[in-house]
Amino acid sequence: MPSPSRSVALVTLGCARNEVDSEELAGRLSDQGWTLVEDASDADVAVVNTCGFVEQAKKDSIDALLEAGDLKESGRTQAVVAVGCLAERYGEQLAAQLPEADAVLGFDSYQDMSSHLGAILDGHAPASHTPSDRRRLLPLSPVARQDGAAGVALPGHGEIRRPDDVSIASPASSPRVVRARLDGRPWAPLKIASGCDRRCAFCAIPMFRGAFVSRRPSDVLAEARWLGQHDVKEIFLVSENSTSYGKDLGDLRLLDTMLPELVAVEGIERVRVSYLQPAEIRPDLLDAMTATPGVVPYFDISFQHASEPLLRRMRRFGSREAFLGLLEQVRERSPQAGIRSNVIVGFPGETEADLEELEQFLVHARLDVVGVFGYSDEDGTEAETYEAKLPEDEVAARLEHIRTLVEELNLQRAEERVGETVEVLVESIGDEDDPRPVGRAAQQGPDVDGVTYLPETADVAVGDIVRAEVVATEGIDLVAERR
Repeated sequence: MPSPSRSVALVTLGCARNEVDSEELAGRLSDQGWTLVEDASDADVAVVNTCGFVEQAKKDSIDALLEAGDLKESGRTQAVVAVGCLAERYGEQLAAQLPEADAVLGFDSYQDMSSHLGAILDGHAPASHTPSDRRRLLPLSPVARQDGAAGVALPGHGEIRRPDDVSIASPASSPRVVRARLDGRPWAPLKIASGCDRRCAFCAIPMFRGAFVSRRPSDVLAEARWLGQHDVKEIFLVSENSTSYGKDLGDLRLLDTMLPELVAVEGIERVRVSYLQPAEIRPDLLDAMTATPGVVPYFDISFQHASEPLLRRMRRFGSREAFLGLLEQVRERSPQAGIRSNVIVGFPGETEADLEELEQFLVHARLDVVGVFGYSDEDGTEAETYEAKLPEDEVAARLEHIRTLVEELNLQRAEERVGETVEVLVESIGDEDDPRPVGRAAQQGPDVDGVTYLPETADVAVGDIVRAEVVATEGIDLVAERR
Protein backbone atom coordinates (compact mmCIF):
# COMPACT_ATOMS: atom_id res chain seq x y z
CA MET A 1 0.00 0.00 0.00
CA PRO A 2 1.38 3.45 -0.92
CA SER A 3 2.12 6.14 1.58
CA PRO A 4 -0.97 8.24 2.36
CA SER A 5 1.00 11.26 1.16
CA ARG A 6 0.97 9.95 -2.41
CA SER A 7 -1.69 11.57 -4.55
CA VAL A 8 -3.21 10.88 -7.96
CA ALA A 9 -5.33 12.83 -10.44
CA LEU A 10 -7.38 11.20 -13.18
CA VAL A 11 -7.72 13.12 -16.42
CA THR A 12 -10.52 11.68 -18.57
CA LEU A 13 -10.98 12.09 -22.31
CA GLY A 14 -13.59 10.66 -24.62
CA CYS A 15 -17.00 9.24 -23.88
CA ALA A 16 -19.13 8.63 -20.80
CA ARG A 17 -17.94 5.01 -20.78
CA ASN A 18 -14.43 6.30 -20.07
CA GLU A 19 -15.82 8.40 -17.23
CA VAL A 20 -17.16 5.23 -15.59
CA ASP A 21 -13.76 3.57 -16.01
CA SER A 22 -12.02 6.54 -14.39
CA GLU A 23 -14.36 6.53 -11.41
CA GLU A 24 -13.81 2.81 -10.93
CA LEU A 25 -10.04 3.37 -11.10
CA ALA A 26 -10.40 6.22 -8.60
CA GLY A 27 -12.32 3.93 -6.26
CA ARG A 28 -9.66 1.25 -6.45
CA LEU A 29 -6.86 3.74 -5.80
CA SER A 30 -8.69 5.41 -2.94
CA ASP A 31 -9.24 1.98 -1.38
CA GLN A 32 -5.48 1.44 -1.53
CA GLY A 33 -4.66 4.66 0.31
CA TRP A 34 -4.10 7.10 -2.54
CA THR A 35 -5.33 10.67 -2.13
CA LEU A 36 -7.51 11.74 -5.05
CA VAL A 37 -7.00 15.32 -6.27
CA GLU A 38 -8.80 17.18 -9.03
CA ASP A 39 -5.90 19.07 -10.60
CA ALA A 40 -3.06 17.09 -12.16
CA SER A 41 -0.63 19.83 -11.15
CA ASP A 42 -1.35 18.98 -7.50
CA ALA A 43 -0.77 15.22 -7.90
CA ASP A 44 2.25 12.97 -7.57
CA VAL A 45 0.89 10.95 -10.50
CA ALA A 46 -1.32 12.11 -13.38
CA VAL A 47 -3.25 9.21 -14.89
CA VAL A 48 -4.62 10.15 -18.32
CA ASN A 49 -7.54 7.99 -19.43
CA THR A 50 -7.23 8.32 -23.19
CA CYS A 51 -9.65 7.95 -26.09
CA GLY A 52 -8.70 6.05 -29.24
CA PHE A 53 -11.91 6.29 -31.24
CA VAL A 54 -11.16 8.63 -34.16
CA GLU A 55 -8.16 10.65 -35.31
CA GLN A 56 -9.13 13.85 -33.54
CA ALA A 57 -9.73 11.98 -30.28
CA LYS A 58 -6.29 10.41 -30.54
CA LYS A 59 -4.70 13.84 -31.06
CA ASP A 60 -6.59 15.24 -28.07
CA SER A 61 -5.36 12.35 -25.92
CA ILE A 62 -1.75 12.84 -26.97
CA ASP A 63 -2.04 16.58 -26.31
CA ALA A 64 -3.35 15.83 -22.82
CA LEU A 65 -0.43 13.50 -22.16
CA LEU A 66 2.05 16.12 -23.37
CA GLU A 67 0.40 18.77 -21.21
CA ALA A 68 0.57 16.48 -18.19
CA GLY A 69 4.21 15.74 -19.03
CA ASP A 70 4.99 19.45 -18.87
CA LEU A 71 3.84 19.45 -15.25
CA LYS A 72 6.82 17.32 -14.28
CA GLU A 73 9.03 20.36 -14.83
CA SER A 74 7.33 22.09 -11.89
CA GLY A 75 8.60 19.39 -9.53
CA ARG A 76 5.21 18.44 -8.02
CA THR A 77 4.02 15.95 -10.60
CA GLN A 78 6.48 13.08 -10.67
CA ALA A 79 4.91 10.73 -13.20
CA VAL A 80 2.43 10.62 -16.08
CA VAL A 81 0.66 7.36 -16.91
CA ALA A 82 -1.39 6.64 -20.04
CA VAL A 83 -4.36 4.28 -19.70
CA GLY A 84 -7.62 3.92 -21.60
CA CYS A 85 -8.47 3.09 -25.19
CA LEU A 86 -5.45 4.69 -26.90
CA ALA A 87 -3.09 2.93 -24.48
CA GLU A 88 -4.91 -0.38 -24.92
CA ARG A 89 -4.98 -0.05 -28.69
CA TYR A 90 -1.36 1.00 -29.31
CA GLY A 91 0.56 0.12 -26.14
CA GLU A 92 4.27 -0.25 -26.90
CA GLN A 93 3.96 1.85 -30.07
CA LEU A 94 2.50 4.75 -28.09
CA ALA A 95 5.20 4.38 -25.43
CA ALA A 96 7.95 4.51 -28.06
CA GLN A 97 6.52 7.64 -29.66
CA LEU A 98 5.66 9.39 -26.40
CA PRO A 99 8.57 9.27 -23.94
CA GLU A 100 6.81 11.94 -21.86
CA ALA A 101 4.60 9.13 -20.52
CA ASP A 102 6.32 7.18 -17.74
CA ALA A 103 4.13 4.14 -18.41
CA VAL A 104 1.52 2.98 -20.91
CA LEU A 105 -0.82 0.49 -19.27
CA GLY A 106 -3.68 -1.56 -20.73
CA PHE A 107 -7.00 -2.66 -19.26
CA ASP A 108 -5.45 -5.72 -17.63
CA SER A 109 -3.46 -3.39 -15.36
CA TYR A 110 -6.50 -1.69 -13.83
CA GLN A 111 -7.11 -4.13 -11.02
CA ASP A 112 -3.57 -3.71 -9.69
CA MET A 113 -3.17 -0.05 -10.62
CA SER A 114 -2.06 0.95 -7.13
CA SER A 115 0.97 -1.36 -7.25
CA HIS A 116 1.85 -0.16 -10.75
CA LEU A 117 1.74 3.51 -9.75
CA GLY A 118 3.79 2.83 -6.64
CA ALA A 119 6.40 1.02 -8.71
CA ILE A 120 6.56 3.90 -11.20
CA LEU A 121 7.18 6.41 -8.43
CA ASP A 122 9.88 4.12 -7.02
CA GLY A 123 11.62 4.04 -10.38
CA HIS A 124 10.45 0.57 -11.46
CA ALA A 125 7.93 1.23 -14.20
CA PRO A 126 6.16 -1.88 -15.58
CA ALA A 127 6.65 -2.89 -19.18
CA SER A 128 4.43 -1.15 -21.69
CA HIS A 129 1.23 -2.89 -22.68
CA THR A 130 1.38 -5.29 -25.65
CA PRO A 131 -1.82 -4.88 -27.69
CA SER A 132 -3.90 -7.82 -28.90
CA ASP A 133 -7.34 -8.41 -30.38
CA ARG A 134 -9.48 -8.58 -27.23
CA ARG A 135 -12.31 -10.31 -29.08
CA ARG A 136 -10.26 -13.49 -28.84
CA LEU A 137 -10.26 -13.44 -25.04
CA LEU A 138 -13.87 -14.63 -24.81
CA PRO A 139 -15.87 -17.48 -26.38
CA LEU A 140 -17.38 -16.80 -29.77
CA SER A 141 -20.83 -17.78 -28.53
CA PRO A 142 -22.41 -15.02 -26.38
CA VAL A 143 -24.14 -17.52 -24.08
CA ALA A 144 -20.75 -19.03 -23.16
CA ARG A 145 -19.19 -15.71 -22.14
CA GLN A 146 -20.33 -15.03 -18.60
CA ASP A 147 -18.27 -17.88 -17.15
CA GLY A 148 -15.36 -17.14 -19.46
CA ALA A 149 -15.33 -13.45 -18.52
CA ALA A 150 -14.12 -14.13 -14.98
CA GLY A 151 -10.47 -13.73 -15.94
CA VAL A 152 -10.92 -10.93 -18.50
CA ALA A 153 -10.52 -7.27 -17.55
CA LEU A 154 -13.79 -5.39 -18.11
CA PRO A 155 -13.18 -1.78 -17.07
CA GLY A 156 -16.15 0.02 -15.61
CA HIS A 157 -18.03 -3.13 -14.72
CA GLY A 158 -17.90 -1.84 -11.20
CA GLU A 159 -16.21 -4.32 -8.93
CA ILE A 160 -19.12 -5.22 -6.62
CA ARG A 161 -17.76 -6.63 -3.38
CA ARG A 162 -20.18 -8.71 -1.35
CA PRO A 163 -20.12 -8.23 2.43
CA ASP A 164 -18.22 -11.47 2.99
CA ASP A 165 -15.48 -10.25 0.60
CA VAL A 166 -14.57 -7.13 2.53
CA SER A 167 -13.89 -6.13 6.10
CA ILE A 168 -16.05 -3.00 5.89
CA ALA A 169 -19.42 -2.76 4.16
CA SER A 170 -22.02 -0.05 4.54
CA PRO A 171 -24.72 -0.93 5.19
CA ALA A 172 -23.48 -4.27 6.50
CA SER A 173 -25.94 -6.33 4.48
CA SER A 174 -25.40 -4.55 1.16
CA PRO A 175 -22.82 -5.04 -1.62
CA ARG A 176 -20.04 -2.46 -1.60
CA VAL A 177 -19.39 -0.64 -4.86
CA VAL A 178 -15.76 0.18 -5.65
CA ARG A 179 -16.18 3.55 -7.35
CA ALA A 180 -15.45 7.16 -6.43
CA ARG A 181 -17.30 10.17 -7.80
CA LEU A 182 -14.94 12.61 -9.48
CA ASP A 183 -17.41 15.47 -9.86
CA GLY A 184 -20.50 16.88 -8.21
CA ARG A 185 -22.87 16.62 -11.15
CA PRO A 186 -26.43 15.47 -10.43
CA TRP A 187 -26.14 12.81 -13.13
CA ALA A 188 -23.73 9.94 -13.65
CA PRO A 189 -23.00 7.35 -16.32
CA LEU A 190 -23.61 3.72 -15.37
CA LYS A 191 -22.11 0.99 -17.53
CA ILE A 192 -24.41 -1.93 -18.38
CA ALA A 193 -22.11 -3.76 -20.82
CA SER A 194 -18.72 -3.66 -22.55
CA GLY A 195 -17.52 -4.58 -26.00
CA CYS A 196 -19.34 -5.15 -29.27
CA ASP A 197 -20.04 -8.11 -31.55
CA ARG A 198 -20.87 -6.08 -34.62
CA ARG A 199 -18.32 -5.88 -37.43
CA CYS A 200 -18.86 -2.43 -38.88
CA ALA A 201 -16.22 -1.96 -41.55
CA PHE A 202 -15.10 1.45 -40.27
CA CYS A 203 -14.90 0.72 -36.53
CA ALA A 204 -11.95 -0.57 -34.50
CA ILE A 205 -13.66 -0.51 -31.10
CA PRO A 206 -14.36 -4.28 -30.86
CA MET A 207 -10.66 -5.02 -31.33
CA PHE A 208 -9.58 -3.10 -28.23
CA ARG A 209 -12.77 -3.26 -26.15
CA GLY A 210 -13.44 -6.90 -26.93
CA ALA A 211 -16.54 -9.00 -27.49
CA PHE A 212 -19.87 -8.01 -25.96
CA VAL A 213 -20.34 -8.79 -22.25
CA SER A 214 -23.36 -7.72 -20.20
CA ARG A 215 -23.12 -6.83 -16.54
CA ARG A 216 -25.51 -8.81 -14.37
CA PRO A 217 -28.65 -6.83 -13.47
CA SER A 218 -27.97 -7.29 -9.75
CA ASP A 219 -24.60 -5.52 -10.13
CA VAL A 220 -26.10 -2.72 -12.24
CA LEU A 221 -28.81 -2.19 -9.61
CA ALA A 222 -26.28 -2.26 -6.77
CA GLU A 223 -24.27 0.49 -8.44
CA ALA A 224 -27.44 2.46 -9.19
CA ARG A 225 -28.32 2.34 -5.47
CA TRP A 226 -24.81 3.55 -4.63
CA LEU A 227 -25.18 6.44 -7.08
CA GLY A 228 -28.55 7.32 -5.60
CA GLN A 229 -26.87 7.55 -2.19
CA HIS A 230 -24.29 9.95 -3.65
CA ASP A 231 -26.68 12.69 -4.80
CA VAL A 232 -27.21 11.39 -8.35
CA LYS A 233 -30.67 12.18 -9.74
CA GLU A 234 -30.21 10.86 -13.27
CA ILE A 235 -28.35 7.75 -14.35
CA PHE A 236 -27.15 7.48 -17.93
CA LEU A 237 -26.93 3.85 -19.05
CA VAL A 238 -23.88 3.44 -21.30
CA SER A 239 -22.30 0.66 -23.34
CA GLU A 240 -21.00 0.10 -26.85
CA ASN A 241 -24.41 -1.34 -27.81
CA SER A 242 -27.25 -1.18 -25.31
CA THR A 243 -29.69 -3.01 -27.59
CA SER A 244 -27.59 -6.19 -27.20
CA TYR A 245 -27.90 -6.12 -23.41
CA GLY A 246 -28.77 -9.52 -21.98
CA LYS A 247 -28.03 -11.65 -25.04
CA ASP A 248 -25.12 -13.36 -23.26
CA LEU A 249 -27.33 -13.80 -20.18
CA GLY A 250 -29.93 -15.66 -22.21
CA ASP A 251 -32.60 -12.93 -22.23
CA LEU A 252 -32.67 -9.98 -24.64
CA ARG A 253 -35.57 -8.48 -22.67
CA LEU A 254 -33.45 -7.89 -19.57
CA LEU A 255 -33.14 -4.17 -20.28
CA ASP A 256 -36.92 -3.91 -20.61
CA THR A 257 -37.43 -5.53 -17.22
CA MET A 258 -34.52 -3.74 -15.52
CA LEU A 259 -35.69 -0.21 -16.40
CA PRO A 260 -38.60 -0.17 -13.89
CA GLU A 261 -36.26 -1.48 -11.19
CA LEU A 262 -33.75 1.29 -11.91
CA VAL A 263 -36.28 4.12 -11.71
CA ALA A 264 -37.52 2.65 -8.40
CA VAL A 265 -34.06 3.09 -6.82
CA GLU A 266 -34.18 5.57 -3.95
CA GLY A 267 -32.77 8.94 -5.00
CA ILE A 268 -32.90 8.22 -8.74
CA GLU A 269 -35.51 10.27 -10.57
CA ARG A 270 -34.52 9.81 -14.21
CA VAL A 271 -32.99 7.01 -16.26
CA ARG A 272 -31.55 7.62 -19.72
CA VAL A 273 -30.50 4.93 -22.21
CA SER A 274 -27.71 5.53 -24.73
CA TYR A 275 -26.40 3.98 -27.91
CA LEU A 276 -29.11 1.96 -29.61
CA GLN A 277 -28.36 0.02 -32.79
CA PRO A 278 -31.28 0.57 -35.21
CA ALA A 279 -31.12 -3.01 -36.52
CA GLU A 280 -31.60 -4.36 -32.99
CA ILE A 281 -34.34 -2.07 -31.67
CA ARG A 282 -37.40 -4.16 -30.74
CA PRO A 283 -40.99 -2.94 -30.32
CA ASP A 284 -40.93 -4.31 -26.75
CA LEU A 285 -37.90 -2.13 -25.95
CA LEU A 286 -39.61 0.93 -27.43
CA ASP A 287 -42.64 0.17 -25.25
CA ALA A 288 -40.48 -0.14 -22.12
CA MET A 289 -38.57 3.07 -22.85
CA THR A 290 -41.69 5.15 -23.55
CA ALA A 291 -44.17 3.67 -21.05
CA THR A 292 -41.99 3.38 -17.93
CA PRO A 293 -42.38 6.51 -15.75
CA GLY A 294 -38.93 7.94 -15.00
CA VAL A 295 -37.31 6.66 -18.21
CA VAL A 296 -36.78 9.80 -20.27
CA PRO A 297 -38.01 10.00 -23.89
CA TYR A 298 -34.51 10.02 -25.35
CA PHE A 299 -33.27 7.87 -28.22
CA ASP A 300 -29.56 7.82 -29.11
CA ILE A 301 -29.72 5.81 -32.34
CA SER A 302 -26.60 4.99 -34.36
CA PHE A 303 -27.72 5.40 -37.99
CA GLN A 304 -24.28 6.26 -39.54
CA HIS A 305 -25.82 6.67 -43.02
CA ALA A 306 -29.12 6.15 -44.85
CA SER A 307 -28.17 4.75 -48.26
CA GLU A 308 -28.92 1.04 -48.28
CA PRO A 309 -26.06 0.08 -50.67
CA LEU A 310 -23.53 2.11 -48.69
CA LEU A 311 -24.78 0.74 -45.36
CA ARG A 312 -24.17 -2.78 -46.68
CA ARG A 313 -20.67 -1.72 -47.68
CA MET A 314 -20.24 -0.48 -44.11
CA ARG A 315 -21.38 -3.96 -42.92
CA ARG A 316 -24.54 -2.45 -41.47
CA PHE A 317 -28.26 -2.85 -42.07
CA GLY A 318 -31.11 -0.48 -42.83
CA SER A 319 -32.20 2.08 -45.38
CA ARG A 320 -33.78 5.51 -45.53
CA GLU A 321 -37.28 4.00 -45.55
CA ALA A 322 -36.53 1.58 -42.70
CA PHE A 323 -34.99 4.29 -40.53
CA LEU A 324 -37.84 6.73 -41.12
CA GLY A 325 -40.26 3.92 -40.25
CA LEU A 326 -38.39 3.33 -36.98
CA LEU A 327 -38.57 7.03 -36.11
CA GLU A 328 -42.30 6.94 -36.80
CA GLN A 329 -42.64 4.07 -34.33
CA VAL A 330 -40.76 6.09 -31.70
CA ARG A 331 -42.89 9.20 -32.20
CA GLU A 332 -46.15 7.25 -32.24
CA ARG A 333 -45.27 6.21 -28.69
CA SER A 334 -43.66 9.49 -27.58
CA PRO A 335 -44.40 12.51 -29.81
CA GLN A 336 -41.94 14.77 -27.95
CA ALA A 337 -39.08 12.25 -27.90
CA GLY A 338 -35.56 13.57 -28.28
CA ILE A 339 -33.60 11.72 -30.96
CA ARG A 340 -29.88 12.09 -31.73
CA SER A 341 -27.55 10.23 -34.10
CA ASN A 342 -24.19 10.26 -35.86
CA VAL A 343 -23.45 9.95 -39.56
CA ILE A 344 -20.29 9.35 -41.59
CA VAL A 345 -19.74 11.02 -44.97
CA GLY A 346 -17.06 10.26 -47.53
CA PHE A 347 -16.97 6.51 -46.85
CA PRO A 348 -15.08 4.63 -49.59
CA GLY A 349 -17.33 4.24 -52.61
CA GLU A 350 -19.90 6.80 -51.48
CA THR A 351 -21.62 8.14 -54.60
CA GLU A 352 -23.54 11.36 -55.18
CA ALA A 353 -26.70 9.24 -55.08
CA ASP A 354 -25.70 7.85 -51.67
CA LEU A 355 -25.13 11.38 -50.38
CA GLU A 356 -28.50 12.51 -51.72
CA GLU A 357 -30.16 9.58 -49.93
CA LEU A 358 -28.53 10.68 -46.68
CA GLU A 359 -29.67 14.27 -47.24
CA GLN A 360 -33.26 13.19 -47.85
CA PHE A 361 -33.22 11.11 -44.68
CA LEU A 362 -31.89 13.96 -42.57
CA VAL A 363 -34.45 16.41 -43.97
CA HIS A 364 -37.36 14.10 -43.11
CA ALA A 365 -36.00 12.63 -39.86
CA ARG A 366 -36.34 15.79 -37.68
CA LEU A 367 -33.46 14.75 -35.43
CA ASP A 368 -32.59 16.95 -32.46
CA VAL A 369 -28.82 16.56 -32.74
CA VAL A 370 -26.62 14.95 -35.39
CA GLY A 371 -22.88 14.43 -35.15
CA VAL A 372 -21.26 14.46 -38.60
CA PHE A 373 -17.89 12.83 -39.19
CA GLY A 374 -15.73 12.67 -42.27
CA TYR A 375 -14.40 9.21 -43.04
CA SER A 376 -10.77 8.42 -42.25
CA ASP A 377 -8.98 5.07 -42.19
CA GLU A 378 -8.80 3.33 -38.82
CA ASP A 379 -5.95 0.87 -38.26
CA GLY A 380 -6.96 -2.75 -38.64
CA THR A 381 -10.46 -2.18 -39.95
CA GLU A 382 -11.95 -3.72 -43.06
CA ALA A 383 -12.60 -0.33 -44.63
CA GLU A 384 -8.90 0.46 -44.43
CA THR A 385 -8.40 -2.15 -47.17
CA TYR A 386 -11.15 -0.80 -49.42
CA GLU A 387 -10.38 0.76 -52.76
CA ALA A 388 -12.44 3.62 -54.19
CA LYS A 389 -11.24 5.97 -51.45
CA LEU A 390 -12.44 9.52 -51.98
CA PRO A 391 -9.84 12.32 -52.12
CA GLU A 392 -9.40 14.13 -48.80
CA ASP A 393 -10.63 17.41 -50.25
CA GLU A 394 -13.81 15.71 -51.49
CA VAL A 395 -14.44 14.16 -48.05
CA ALA A 396 -13.90 17.59 -46.49
CA ALA A 397 -16.34 19.21 -48.95
CA ARG A 398 -19.03 16.63 -48.25
CA LEU A 399 -18.43 16.96 -44.52
CA GLU A 400 -18.92 20.73 -44.68
CA HIS A 401 -22.02 20.35 -46.85
CA ILE A 402 -23.76 17.90 -44.52
CA ARG A 403 -22.70 19.77 -41.39
CA THR A 404 -24.20 22.97 -42.76
CA LEU A 405 -27.43 21.14 -43.58
CA VAL A 406 -27.56 19.50 -40.16
CA GLU A 407 -26.95 22.77 -38.32
CA GLU A 408 -29.96 24.31 -40.03
CA LEU A 409 -32.15 21.25 -39.47
CA ASN A 410 -31.21 21.02 -35.79
CA LEU A 411 -32.04 24.72 -35.32
CA GLN A 412 -35.43 24.12 -36.93
CA ARG A 413 -36.06 21.14 -34.64
CA ALA A 414 -35.23 23.22 -31.57
CA GLU A 415 -37.66 25.93 -32.69
CA GLU A 416 -40.38 23.29 -33.05
CA ARG A 417 -40.09 22.72 -29.30
CA VAL A 418 -41.22 26.26 -28.41
CA GLY A 419 -44.44 25.85 -26.46
CA GLU A 420 -43.60 22.36 -25.18
CA THR A 421 -43.57 21.55 -21.48
CA VAL A 422 -40.25 20.04 -20.37
CA GLU A 423 -38.75 18.60 -17.20
CA VAL A 424 -35.35 20.24 -16.60
CA LEU A 425 -32.62 18.75 -14.39
CA VAL A 426 -30.72 21.75 -13.01
CA GLU A 427 -26.95 21.24 -13.37
CA SER A 428 -25.54 24.67 -12.48
CA ILE A 429 -26.76 28.02 -11.20
CA GLY A 430 -24.88 30.08 -13.78
CA ASP A 431 -21.77 32.23 -13.57
CA GLU A 432 -20.62 35.82 -14.02
CA ASP A 433 -20.88 35.64 -17.80
CA ASP A 434 -24.41 34.19 -17.71
CA PRO A 435 -26.16 34.02 -14.33
CA ARG A 436 -29.08 31.93 -15.58
CA PRO A 437 -29.53 28.43 -14.11
CA VAL A 438 -28.61 25.76 -16.68
CA GLY A 439 -29.96 22.25 -17.00
CA ARG A 440 -31.13 19.62 -19.42
CA ALA A 441 -34.62 18.73 -20.51
CA ALA A 442 -35.50 15.06 -20.62
CA GLN A 443 -34.91 15.15 -24.38
CA GLN A 444 -31.32 16.41 -24.00
CA GLY A 445 -28.45 14.03 -23.31
CA PRO A 446 -25.35 15.03 -21.31
CA ASP A 447 -22.55 17.17 -22.75
CA VAL A 448 -23.37 17.09 -26.47
CA ASP A 449 -27.11 17.66 -26.94
CA GLY A 450 -27.56 21.27 -25.90
CA VAL A 451 -28.93 22.68 -22.64
CA THR A 452 -31.98 24.47 -21.28
CA TYR A 453 -31.72 27.92 -19.66
CA LEU A 454 -34.06 28.97 -16.87
CA PRO A 455 -34.74 32.57 -15.79
CA GLU A 456 -32.08 34.24 -13.68
CA THR A 457 -34.71 34.80 -11.01
CA ALA A 458 -35.66 31.10 -10.79
CA ASP A 459 -35.36 29.81 -7.22
CA VAL A 460 -33.67 26.48 -7.95
CA ALA A 461 -30.76 24.37 -6.74
CA VAL A 462 -28.45 21.93 -8.50
CA GLY A 463 -30.21 18.59 -8.69
CA ASP A 464 -33.74 20.03 -8.81
CA ILE A 465 -36.03 18.80 -11.57
CA VAL A 466 -38.14 21.74 -12.73
CA ARG A 467 -41.26 21.73 -14.87
CA ALA A 468 -41.00 24.53 -17.44
CA GLU A 469 -42.33 25.74 -20.77
CA VAL A 470 -40.00 26.36 -23.72
CA VAL A 471 -40.39 30.01 -24.76
CA ALA A 472 -37.40 30.55 -27.06
CA THR A 473 -34.21 29.02 -28.45
CA GLU A 474 -30.54 30.00 -28.61
CA GLY A 475 -29.09 27.82 -31.32
CA ILE A 476 -30.05 24.29 -30.36
CA ASP A 477 -30.30 25.34 -26.70
CA LEU A 478 -33.75 25.94 -25.22
CA VAL A 479 -34.94 28.85 -23.08
CA ALA A 480 -37.73 27.91 -20.68
CA GLU A 481 -39.83 29.53 -17.96
CA ARG A 482 -40.91 27.70 -14.86
CA ARG A 483 -44.57 26.68 -14.79
